[in-house]
Amino acid sequence: MSYLCLGKVPEMERLIRERALETQLLFGSSEALLLKCVGTSENLVTSLLPSLKVAAEKNKPQLALKFLEKSKKWISDIIIDVKDILKRYDKHNSDVTSSTSDIITVRKEIEEKLQQQTSKMKALQKIIDGLEANLLNISKEIEDYEKKIDKKNSEIHEFFIRITSNKEEKTTGPSVDFTAYSMMVPFVESVIRFVSKKITSTTENYQMMALHADLSEITEAQNRLKEQEWDIQNQLMDHQLKMAKLEIENDIDKVQKCLSRIQQNLAQLQKFWEKVGSMLDIMKERTFAGEIWVEDLTDMKEEFLESIDAAQEEWIKFGINSYKAYKIFSVQAIEAYMFLEISPSSLSEEEWEKEYESVKEKLQKIRPNTTSPAAITP
Repeated sequence: MSYLCLGKVPEMERLIRERALETQLLFGSSEALLLKCVGTSENLVTSLLPSLKVAAEKNKPQLALKFLEKSKKWISDIIIDVKDILKRYDKHNSDVTSSTSDIITVRKEIEEKLQQQTSKMKALQKIIDGLEANLLNISKEIEDYEKKIDKKNSEIHEFFIRITSNKEEKTTGPSVDFTAYSMMVPFVESVIRFVSKKITSTTENYQMMALHADLSEITEAQNRLKEQEWDIQNQLMDHQLKMAKLEIENDIDKVQKCLSRIQQNLAQLQKFWEKVGSMLDIMKERTFAGEIWVEDLTDMKEEFLESIDAAQEEWIKFGINSYKAYKIFSVQAIEAYMFLEISPSSLSEEEWEKEYESVKEKLQKIRPNTTSPAAITP
C-alpha cells in the first residue's frame, strides 16, 4: 500500500522497492529457519529421543550421554540461527526507520508542489485524530488484560508448585513430573493434561480447571479487543494513506506515517523470534533436565524416562507450530511481494484506483493471529 501511494515519485518508488526487497529476503530466511525448526523437532521426536530412551532402558549411560550431546548440538544450532535472524530484523528495522531521512532528501529535490486540498485534508485529519484516540484507549485496555493474564499465569504456577510440594511430601525420590512442568506455564494445555493424570484429589482437579477457565475468559476478552484494534489500525492506515496522497508533494516528510505500520509489523516479527528463542531455551533445559540421572540409571531410570517423554511431547508441539508459521512465511516470501512487478508511476488514474481498492480489500480480510491459553504458538 505504501509502495502504491508513495511510488508516484520515482525516487520514492526506488526507496520503497529497495526496502520491500530486503523484507522479502528476510521473510525467505525466516521461512528456511522455521523449516529447520520443523526438521530438528521431527528428528528429535522420531530418532534421537527414542534412541535415548532405549539406551536408558538397557542401562547404557555412555550411549545415552552421546545421544544427549547430539541433541544439544542440534538444539544449540537452532538457537544460534534464531539469534542471527534477530540481528537481521533489528538492522532491517533500523534501515526502514532511516528511510524517513531519505524521504526528506527527496522532498528537497522536488521543485514543483501541487496545491493543497485544504478542506479534504482537514476532514481527513479529524477522522485520523478520532481513530488514533480510539486506538490509544483500546491499546491501554489490551495492556490491562495482559497484566491480568500474567497474574493468572502466576496463580497457575503457584498452584502447580503447591501440588508439587504436596506430592514430594508423599514420595521418597525427586518429583520430576510436577517440578518440571511447573516451569512450563506457557504450555498450559499440556501442563493441565499431564497434571490431571497425576491428581487424585477431586478438589485440586476442580481448582485447576477453574484457574484454566478464568485464564480462557480473560484471554478471549483480550483477543476480542485485538480484533477491534486491528480494524481500527486498518481504518487509520487507509485514511493516513489518503492524506499522504493529498499532501505527498506538499510535505513529503509526513509520509513517514505510511512506514510506521511497517515498522510496527517488523517489531512484532522481531518479538516473534525473541519468543521462539526464549521457548527454545526453556525446551533445551527441559530436554536435558534428566541428564543428572544418566550416571545412575539403575535407580533413577523411571524419572529419566518420564523427563524424556515430557520433552518429546513439547517438541511435537513445537514442530507443529513451527510448520504453521513456516506456511505463513512461505506465502509472504512470494505472493505478498508480487506487487513489485508493477510500477505505480506507470499506472493511469483509473488503474491506480483499481489497485488501491484491491489492496484495501485484501488488508480488510486479514485478521490478527491471536493466541489462546490452550495453545500459545511462537
